[in-house]
Amino acid sequence: MHCPFCSAIETKVIDSRLVGEGGSVRRRRQCLVCHERFTTFEVAELIMPRVVKSNDVREPFNEDKLRSGIMKALEKRPVSADAVEDALSHIKTQLRATGEREIASKMIGERVMDELKRLDKIAYIRFASVYRSFEDVREFGEEIARLQD
Repeated sequence: MHCPFCSAIETKVIDSRLVGEGGSVRRRRQCLVCHERFTTFEVAELIMPRVVKSNDVREPFNEDKLRSGIMKALEKRPVSADAVEDALSHIKTQLRATGEREIASKMIGERVMDELKRLDKIAYIRFASVYRSFEDVREFGEEIARLQD
């Protein structure tokens, strides 16, 4: 690990701790040359399946795009950042668990709706209205009725 202060190669780990649910490790390090201290985080790099869009275009999974869609639906709603991160983690775990190399974008949308339904009903309706392209008030009403059942 290069020191972010002097770019020296030699650093030592002073302290290591698990972060969150144990999915990452926080390490406190010290440079052996300039003696500055800094923190690093380690996470396992897990390969996500490629996304197959409805027009058959294939693209790499983009966590930022997923987060952005969820955050737009949750805008001005009382949902904590930790709850959003947990939902993202749950969605990614489900997608990796399929064991597939490619996954339809529709499946991702359905997983997002499942998580939003659990987190916040209003955010769920917002997302569903765009995702399912509601065209009139009747479709909103039908979805709200399904949600109440």
